[in-house]
Amino acid sequence: MRLYLIIVLVVLAFGCQCPSTSCQVKDVNSSKRIIPGAERISLYLNYLKGKNVALVVNQSSRVHDKHLLDTLLQSDINIVKIFSPEHGFRGNADAGAHIKDSRDTKTGLPIISLYGKNRKPTPAQLKDVNIVVFDIQDVGVRFYTYISTLHLVMEACAENHKPLLLLDRPNPNGHYIDGPILDTAFRSFVGMHPVPIVYGMTIGEYGKMINGEHWLNRGIQCELSVIPCLNYKHNMAYRLPVKPSPNLPNYRSILLYPSLCLLEPTTVSIGRGTSKQFQIMGHPSWPDTLFSFIPRPNKGASHPKQEGKDCYGYDFTKETTEDLFNEDRIHLNYLIKAWAMTPHSDFFISNGSFDRIAGSSKLRNQLIAGASEEDIRQSWEEGLGHFKAMRLKYLLYP
Repeated sequence: MRLYLIIVLVVLAFGCQCPSTSCQVKDVNSSKRIIPGAERISLYLNYLKGKNVALVVNQSSRVHDKHLLDTLLQSDINIVKIFSPEHGFRGNADAGAHIKDSRDTKTGLPIISLYGKNRKPTPAQLKDVNIVVFDIQDVGVRFYTYISTLHLVMEACAENHKPLLLLDRPNPNGHYIDGPILDTAFRSFVGMHPVPIVYGMTIGEYGKMINGEHWLNRGIQCELSVIPCLNYKHNMAYRLPVKPSPNLPNYRSILLYPSLCLLEPTTVSIGRGTSKQFQIMGHPSWPDTLFSFIPRPNKGASHPKQEGKDCYGYDFTKETTEDLFNEDRIHLNYLIKAWAMTPHSDFFISNGSFDRIAGSSKLRNQLIAGASEEDIRQSWEEGLGHFKAMRLKYLLYP
């Protein structure tokens, strides 16, 4: 019997009373804590015993106040290697920075970067592995690369006949669905699948969709088992106990990320190189009567856009996270306003980069043509309707 069926039967029969010191969430209509999959150790520990285990993890892979790696080693699980995604095992590397293979200083285990010379585990790297465990906190946005890493890990596991155990975590942007559907002609590591920018699924649900829609190479399927969260619903406001990457320092930045990241492939600064990453926007050419800031190199941004220049713009730290959460949509007005205020010849860093983030050339062309927010949103409706119907097949939570 497959592990997932066993898990479902156990949950239905007994539930789970595991305490959670790291979870920061409560449903507005419930006093029950959300328990991430990693904390439901009794559901998967015996499945790992006696096997050579590889972990796909980073700094967000916590079980209460300990890293998953330390938790499993203390439970006598034989961990043979670690695979790390963008930003590295400790989660402190710059966005897009090439990361070399290394060793964990605490355990001596090899760390194989999946954001270095290869982004997909090789047959040689999986040869001595019996099972792969994936536990990374996602933020529910198409161009956040952890779901691309999941795809390639699933593909490698399927090709090499290795089962994958995914420990699910709540999605802090899981309460809504919005944005254009990616055109697969624009497929890249910042967008591999025909989904909207905000897709309203946990990473466990997303893995099920990758399998179910046959998106892996040649339509193969991974032997995927998901340890679900307990007490989670998609309409919950989820504040991460650990920041998922260097430039998403808090809940506000995570809620603004789907909107402001559309400005990433432009000359507009969105706060990298400041203490308000993804919470401000500005440009040297904008009126100097606006909010001002100067991007400077810092942890997670060695060479930020507009480095050392006075930028003028808008500070979104005054907006409450409650208001941002309840708006349930991408803020297209940020992009439209930035385009209107910036010399058009100095807006896009490159057309290709913007199109990869947006998912096609359509949004760029709409922007250039002066399309209204209403018209742009109208062009998304049909695609979003089809996606929402497909998504329903893979949901684990109400």
